[in-house]
Amino acid sequence: MTRRAVRPLAAAAALLLVAACGAPQPRSPEIRLSTEDFTFRISADTMPPFAREASRWRVVVTDRETQQPVENGEGRIFATSHDNANTWNGFEKGDEVGTYYATLRFITAGEWAMAVQFRADSTRPLQRVDWIQEVRPARPLGS
Repeated sequence: MTRRAVRPLAAAAALLLVAACGAPQPRSPEIRLSTEDFTFRISADTMPPFAREASRWRVVVTDRETQQPVENGEGRIFATSHDNANTWNGFEKGDEVGTYYATLRFITAGEWAMAVQFRADSTRPLQRVDWIQEVRPARPLGS
């Protein structure tokens, strides 16, 4: 084959390879926070979440020193709005090691003070991380 014939074939092969792999899936933004002993990667199925909708939160916990996932820990996620509305839930262990889930429902839109409390086991003290989370207005019914 001549050099002129190879270039279009190489371009077509590259295009097929990209198409076969598919477009990269968008990742939910993560919040990364640390305590003395733990590193947390916190995300929700929809970021920022919508008011009046259940939002599933995923919290991946690793040991800050060893970078190993923390298995069999316990904790909770909770939030308070400017109007003192509260939402909270305890963690459920996920299938992935060091991953915990909880579902929250925010009653109003706006800024919410959020926190995670976590410990490796019941003999250890709870450690806490805090952040401010924007919650979007509720979607219109039927959307």
